Amino acid sequence: MSVSWGRRLLASVLSGLASAGLVHLAMLTAFWIADSSNPAITGAAHQYFLSASLISFVVVFAFGVFGLLGRWWGALVAGIVAGIVAPVAGTSVQVLTQGVPIDETFVPSIASTLLTVNFGFLVATIATVPTVGRLVYRSLAAEGTTGPSEARVALVRLPAKNLAEGQTTHIERSEIDADLADSQWDAYVAAFAEHGWTTQEVPYAERLADSVFVEDAVVVVGGLAIIARSGSEARRAETDGVEEVLVARGYDIERVTNPGTLDGGDVLVVGDTVYVGRSSRTNADGIAQFRAFLTPRGYDVVAVPVTRALHLKSTVTALPDGTVIGHDDLVDESRLFTRFLPVPEKEGVAVVALDAETLLMSAAAPETAELLRELGYDVVTVDISEFEKLEGCVTCLSVRLG
Repeated sequence: MSVSWGRRLLASVLSGLASAGLVHLAMLTAFWIADSSNPAITGAAHQYFLSASLISFVVVFAFGVFGLLGRWWGALVAGIVAGIVAPVAGTSVQVLTQGVPIDETFVPSIASTLLTVNFGFLVATIATVPTVGRLVYRSLAAEGTTGPSEARVALVRLPAKNLAEGQTTHIERSEIDADLADSQWDAYVAAFAEHGWTTQEVPYAERLADSVFVEDAVVVVGGLAIIARSGSEARRAETDGVEEVLVARGYDIERVTNPGTLDGGDVLVVGDTVYVGRSSRTNADGIAQFRAFLTPRGYDVVAVPVTRALHLKSTVTALPDGTVIGHDDLVDESRLFTRFLPVPEKEGVAVVALDAETLLMSAAAPETAELLRELGYDVVTVDISEFEKLEGCVTCLSVRLG
């Protein structure tokens, strides 16, 4: 669900143009109607509001570049800022170009225009940016696949009969309730369906205990599917059914080969930057191969040490705005991430973005859920306790294709 910089820049430009253009047109129309369709007045209005419209475009564009237009509150703030700053600055430019001196009355007189000639611009901008501007931004910035598959598809895999035999590395083994795990998996899949996703089951792997953690078998970036090669030899057979599905969906296929190893759970995509964990399951050669696959496609691949947990995404994940969240006790080096936000619970480090405003996470991290709600997100929680006993989390139970 992260958005590439190219896509975000295009969305920001077009959102700014749509917002500023509609407001500018609205002001011309209003003056044209108010003065009995006088073309001279319309021309004068165009000259007067041109500077304000250009400044409004810049403000909306800036909010879009930082990913804030995707949220209703961010778009509303953008509308308020643009509605106030643009007409005030634009009118100042108009007045100064006419040679009016700056004295103690300059600022109050300019500010007063927000209640007179610029009032319509203010109202129109506040109304337009969170509606039309945000709609344009979201329609263009929504991350989807570049292959033939439809957007918002999640690949999932039924828990194996021998799930209780799944591997553990950094935690003590606990007894698994297989029936509870099945019902939790059903609730997890249902959460995707309830938020507009289509789920597709990959072929059942009855005797591959860890196969429910389907994310480890592949990394999907745009229209490319990179088939993993786990550092755990017992898990390498899990890729077969996953690869079949992705080939059928039309993805380009690359494969990590010997002596390289890589688990999908060690890969975190944040825009054009891809973080890869150097863990017990992913080695240096696997990272080098992975980098060779993605660098020609315009991605920066950053290697991250992982020594305190099984996978990179057992320690950090990313919010839709690109902020990386994690727990200090699990993260080896938080300075490698451009924006890092510590969360209060280890179970809260993993989130799946169901859309730009909605996060799916474990029910075992209520304090983190509340923190994310305070940041403006809708948070959906699911109980995945049986999978957490096997070092699983909400990210590794699916492969999101859109």
